[in-house]
Amino acid sequence: MPDKETLERVAEDKREGKSPSTQAGEFVREEMDHIREGKHGAANTKQAIAIGLSKARRAGVDLAQPKKGRVSEKVRKQAARDTKAGHSRKKKAISAKRSRSSEAALKREPRSAASHKALSRQAKSAAKARKQRGPVTASSRARTRKKAA
Repeated sequence: MPDKETLERVAEDKREGKSPSTQAGEFVREEMDHIREGKHGAANTKQAIAIGLSKARRAGVDLAQPKKGRVSEKVRKQAARDTKAGHSRKKKAISAKRSRSSEAALKREPRSAASHKALSRQAKSAAKARKQRGPVTASSRARTRKKAA
């Protein structure tokens, strides 16, 4: 369950009309704080970010699932499930046994995933991947708008 302060910051971002990815960033920040505090760990920075995005979707942030071909089908399905859980009125009871075991598994993971060095490395590799996909030009934006319309 996300912290009360995080939910308040997200609500404020939504009121201000900020994008879903900005809203989701608050959950990712919270996750990094949890790892730094020693609440649990993560195998790597990507996993820590994924946990934050999953929490965001489950909290009702309108975050789109990853595009086909970018990630595995399993990850896309999980993102769709998280989004559905976040948009349904009825909240399903969480299995205590499953919750405990997943928490225990995360506690065994290292805490270095949220270090400044690890975050820097992740940001650089993400930027490099974006650059390889090509620059965002006026014509590419126009093409995207046309496709959406």
